[in-house]
Amino acid sequence: MADVEPADSAAPKPTRTRNRRGEGAKLRDEIIAAAVELLDEHGDERAITLRSVARRIGIAAPSIYPHFPDQPAIMLAVVRQEFDRLAATLRAAAEEGGQDPRQRLLAVCHAYLDLAQTHPERYRTMFGGLWMPTLGDGSVTPEDLASLGTESLQCLADALGECVAAGEATSTDLFSDAIALWLGLHGLAHQRAVTRAFPWPKDIAERIIGPLAHLNDA
Repeated sequence: MADVEPADSAAPKPTRTRNRRGEGAKLRDEIIAAAVELLDEHGDERAITLRSVARRIGIAAPSIYPHFPDQPAIMLAVVRQEFDRLAATLRAAAEEGGQDPRQRLLAVCHAYLDLAQTHPERYRTMFGGLWMPTLGDGSVTPEDLASLGTESLQCLADALGECVAAGEATSTDLFSDAIALWLGLHGLAHQRAVTRAFPWPKDIAERIIGPLAHLNDA
């Protein structure tokens, strides 16, 4: 991927205190945080380059190499972090949904949609970004990529399973129906992002969730 500098690339480097010995993990976290900031600001992952990240945190670009070999590796770390954030958000929503299984499922689904709407640049990059790490060099495997999002999908499957156990849903294949439900949520999240002026029905989420989750009376 070509190095495309963000608009503020000429900004002076911030003053940064050198990490003490053994604080390499801190620098790695700072690199990821800087990449997220650039993504949020510019809405385009092409604004994230080794140079722009280094400039943001006040280090020389070669200092990134011990932690990330290239820009796609940084983006993979960002995507992993955001999928972890999504899973944590869904788990918290399930807990806050109360004791009613149907309400817990709806809370999880709405939390998914809310996160996508709150951080559209991150969400787009998670599911349709330009990044692609190099496979075959030992640092990233196909299994690493395939595992992205599995915890979030499990949250949906668990919430759906609780509805089935309580007689609130008639799903007979939790995994497949959880995937179908996720595709419905993802489609709505994407369309909301790209067609902001469309007059969405207030209950559009429920119209999607009910049938896909096989909720009774949906």
